[in-house]
Amino acid sequence: MAYWNVQLAATLAERLAAVRARIQAAAERARRDPAGITLLAVTKVFPAAAIGEAYALGLREFGENYVQEFAVKAPQVRDLAGARYHLIGHLQSNKSGLAAELFDAIQTVDSPKLAHRLESAGRKLEVMLEVKLSGETAKSGADPAALPELIAAVRECSHLTLAGLMTMPPWSDDPEAARPHFRRLRELAERHGLSGLSMGMSHDLETAIEEGATCVRVGTALFGARRRE
Repeated sequence: MAYWNVQLAATLAERLAAVRARIQAAAERARRDPAGITLLAVTKVFPAAAIGEAYALGLREFGENYVQEFAVKAPQVRDLAGARYHLIGHLQSNKSGLAAELFDAIQTVDSPKLAHRLESAGRKLEVMLEVKLSGETAKSGADPAALPELIAAVRECSHLTLAGLMTMPPWSDDPEAARPHFRRLRELAERHGLSGLSMGMSHDLETAIEEGATCVRVGTALFGARRRE
């Protein structure tokens, strides 16, 4: 189980200011408006108290990786007015019903089958399509060639709003290593007439912003290294 202590909470304001400054600087270098870039606070492993602390500092968009983990936290944060919760981890179709109840956005739709499962839940959802741009077997996502079919499947779902594309490049300490993947995602979005791009994390958010990210998923830079008891 994750923990949250006074020391971490005390540094969150400082870390948030630093992340926002990084976003601002990267946007200025790319001649972009930073207001067009959503900071998604990734709170996986951390408890509901971390969401509450971040909310108090003005954050409203939160990302979680696991449906069952967030099911435990959700009752503790459902009264935070204006807060939105995004699923950014792989979603198995047999958990789609629960995910549709818990989350406001699903960023990892990767098949028509999953889109139809979410549609059948009957709740309005924002969705993004996860695209696999590397050969890593552990990574999920749709093949770029399958995007036309997947886009069509989502657009025929009356409860789903297609916001754009997301990807998770191979891990590297070098932020530049992700640039080809970010650029490729932007090119795919442009080809298919989509504007939203969820890409970039704590270590490479500047590169992602330079390549057009509209949502950066930041956990460690805000909350510190994730630890378990």
